[in-house]
Amino acid sequence: MIQSRFTIDHITSETFENAIIVLNSLQTKKVDKKSDLNKEIRSYSDGKLEDTKKFLLRSGLTMDQVNRLRIIHIAGTKGKGSTCAFTESILRNHGYSTGFYSSPHLVSVRERFRLNGKPISESIFSQQFWRLYKILHSAMEHERDMPQYFKFLTVMMFHIFLTFQVDVAIVEVGIGGENDCTNIIENPICTGITSLALDHTTILGETIDKIAFHKSGIFKLNVPAFTVPQINEAMIVLKNRALEKNCTLKIVPSLENYSWTSRTPLLGIPAEIQNYNASLAIQLALSFINSVEKINKQINNNTNDNRNNFSSNVFSLQKVELGITSCKWPGRTQILRGEKIDFFIDGAHTLESINNCATWFKNSIKNETGNRYLIFNTTGYRNSELLMTKLKKLKFLKAFFSPNISGINNSQQFTEEMELKCKNNCNFWGEDGIFVENVKSAINEILNFENQECITKPKVLVTGSLHLVGALLSIIDSNLTMTTKF
Repeated sequence: MIQSRFTIDHITSETFENAIIVLNSLQTKKVDKKSDLNKEIRSYSDGKLEDTKKFLLRSGLTMDQVNRLRIIHIAGTKGKGSTCAFTESILRNHGYSTGFYSSPHLVSVRERFRLNGKPISESIFSQQFWRLYKILHSAMEHERDMPQYFKFLTVMMFHIFLTFQVDVAIVEVGIGGENDCTNIIENPICTGITSLALDHTTILGETIDKIAFHKSGIFKLNVPAFTVPQINEAMIVLKNRALEKNCTLKIVPSLENYSWTSRTPLLGIPAEIQNYNASLAIQLALSFINSVEKINKQINNNTNDNRNNFSSNVFSLQKVELGITSCKWPGRTQILRGEKIDFFIDGAHTLESINNCATWFKNSIKNETGNRYLIFNTTGYRNSELLMTKLKKLKFLKAFFSPNISGINNSQQFTEEMELKCKNNCNFWGEDGIFVENVKSAINEILNFENQECITKPKVLVTGSLHLVGALLSIIDSNLTMTTKF
């Protein structure tokens, strides 16, 4: 048997902890910025869908089996995770069993796979991981013939949702859409595109029309597609792609335009930007519920549809309201009020999302006192200075620049590249900028400034990267309970 970088021969027991070690070995090794960028581009564009199908078939699944899943496929730049979360919550409150696949995770990789709203257990993850890994490893044809990290998890996702026979699978695209691993999905129930902006430009292109082209790659023949209002350049591309794919494209209404029993519901994920995400989720859920009835009628008429019949539910705005008000999505416009610090957490990492984050933070504390602090970092090739320019207007007492390292264990390596990026951000910010080696150090520094005797708790905004947010939550809310005593 051919040996891979880290094989089952090195494993003494098939534990969750060992599964994470082996899974992480499937990540692309970084050499330098230029080669890392080239690898990232090639990984997205070169044979990604064909490779994913190859590993799927090798794992024992066929596309016919995958097609039995009723899937809602969602792409976009901003808010696709929130839209998925709203959609899942709405359908769960209508009585459907749900599967939800998302990325990245904040604290544990288990978060990427949710069954009925909850991350899968360590036991389920371990069982599914080791079974799949051993099958794929034993069938290797050459030394590196294993799927990379996200590709492996995507194949694993199909196994999990089929094993647990979910009524509906809500699948979030990783990067782009056209060449994303998840786009092996052939006949989703419907597709959705959230707000589009410039992100991953080195991979998807440096103009909004190129971004829109890749995102709309999830459109499928005769499958209804939905989107939020977009800038004109993006909308033109989406409409043309819908014509090309021969699918309907509908622009969702604002949240206020629904026939609510009283006022417009307050969303479980706050911030004005979430209104259209919630509306998109409502339309996707409605499309799904309508399709269930249609599919059931086809099955009853002895058609060749290969998806199992199950009871359809009547679409209810009352259940929609319950779904969107009770929906929780950690790390996105999230407020955690602790005993010593109030944390305002948002993984915003584009110019538009940082603008929305700044507005949300300002509105959230407008009637509150207490010193303001910032903890900030970015990843990849994003323009940190452009993002910081927007944040400087919020009048922070101090700004801390930390790599995406929690500081509570030794598993994360601090590198010179991380230090250089943080120090450059610190220098741009000016005299109130402080470089720290990890997030825990930033929190300790804030507590030192406050002397732990302040009458009003400090307000700490953590933003710039979901990975930074994950490092914070691993310290103050490691189980993602949406509460903290910190």
